[in-house]
Amino acid sequence: MTGAFSLAAACSSHLASTPMARLTKEPFGQTPDGQAIDIVTLRNLKSMEVRIMTYGGIIVSLRVPDRAGQVDDVVLGHDDAAGYFNNSPFLGALIGRYGNRIAKGKFTLDGHDYTLATNNAPNHLHGGTKGWNQAVWEAEPFQDVRGVGVVMSHTSPDGDEGYPGTVKASVTYTLTDNNELKVEYSATTDKPTIINLTQHSYFNLGGTKTPDILTHQLQINADRYTPVDETLIPTGELALVAGTPFDFRQATAIGARIEQADEQLTRGKGYDHNWVLNRSGDGMSPAASAFEPQSGRTLDISTTEPGIQFYSGNFLDGTLMGKGGRPLAHRSGFCLETQHYPDSPNHPTFPSTVVRPGTPYHTTTVFKFGAR
Repeated sequence: MTGAFSLAAACSSHLASTPMARLTKEPFGQTPDGQAIDIVTLRNLKSMEVRIMTYGGIIVSLRVPDRAGQVDDVVLGHDDAAGYFNNSPFLGALIGRYGNRIAKGKFTLDGHDYTLATNNAPNHLHGGTKGWNQAVWEAEPFQDVRGVGVVMSHTSPDGDEGYPGTVKASVTYTLTDNNELKVEYSATTDKPTIINLTQHSYFNLGGTKTPDILTHQLQINADRYTPVDETLIPTGELALVAGTPFDFRQATAIGARIEQADEQLTRGKGYDHNWVLNRSGDGMSPAASAFEPQSGRTLDISTTEPGIQFYSGNFLDGTLMGKGGRPLAHRSGFCLETQHYPDSPNHPTFPSTVVRPGTPYHTTTVFKFGAR
């Protein structure tokens, strides 16, 4: 990595001035307390471009071609860094230490009780009041046989947001010439802790002029999902999707059943649930696919994770302004967050999210884009 970064750094002024350079790193403002923010731009040979900000490791834009070769941005976000400082929807962010919810902000590990912020009352959500989505990450760009990419690094001290252990995390974004965005998460800790990292981009494969995501065809490789209580905490059941609005084993329009009279849909105000992925072994497995009929754009997701949270943008209400002054409207984007299950520390039967010294955390997810 060091050699690749040194080459990029040595050429940075040239890259920044070359319109179609494959890798650039440029200033992108600063935080309210004066920390400098950079933005890294990755481009491949097939007109795909990803821009990633060091604040929150946020994917600011992701431009991919449609069936006619027309390139457009397929993620929600803001035009500048300042738009993300009060980013309650977690647009495009890296989420840590713990993606999703923990009931009442409490868990017990090795006989010790821990209390976290209840920033999604009455529960803890996405790492707390100041999660990793608000940290300024170190960025080390690279270009090698894998493609172009950036290694994002962050150290979370012992006690950060109530979590035990000093955690050193890195997330590697790699853009390949096969229109794949590979995201690799790694972390180590000096004390037993819990870790559940994910990426929180809101997709709209129709592009910037498509008002909602309801006509997207979605398929999820899961026979079961985790129903939730009134506060969106899993009940512990792994329920069959068959015969319910949660059956996406065959490609189905997101909007086809979203307004059905169903207790789970009512609780989530639509889809905001974890699916239990069908897996064989510990390697990469297909998780979900999406297709937008008008543009023809496709998204295929594979992962090493046991679950995926499908969120249909139910709490977006148009009060926040996105890129180009367009409101972030109800269901204008959807999330597919690969991860362990919500509230796993309080459910011994769920796959464990405990990480211990000497046993590093590592997961991988690949987002592959195409058109048909």
